Amino acid sequence: QVQLVESGGGSVETGGSLRLSCTAPGLTSDYFAVGWFRQAPGGEREGVSCIRRHDGNTYYLDSVQGRFTISRDNAKSTVYLEMNSLKPEDTAVYYCATRWGMRPSWNTRWRLASEYTYWGHGTQVNVAS
Repeated sequence: QVQLVESGGGSVETGGSLRLSCTAPGLTSDYFAVGWFRQAPGGEREGVSCIRRHDGNTYYLDSVQGRFTISRDNAKSTVYLEMNSLKPEDTAVYYCATRWGMRPSWNTRWRLASEYTYWGHGTQVNVAS
């Protein structure tokens, strides 16, 4: 069992920034990828971004491309999601998740919640208009 802990959520004005962190002891070993997802009230959980361990490839939801940046610090067993130019539609609970085990066609699969093995409990992000 891998425990993931998200932090860094909060309330900001439109145009503001936040940096989310996802920390887990096992992130330095054999995980395949770490993804960030979000879920707004009444909405489905959607993939926001992902970083692949072996080559550092990153993936983004179209609506956050250019505003969000995912990165990792293996020494700290942490993956970050830097969020800039935040909009009210970014308001949601943000979750990080990991996948153990390689998966082909990851450029299309990364955004599917069913592809991930372990999940954190989420951190709330509120963006006021």
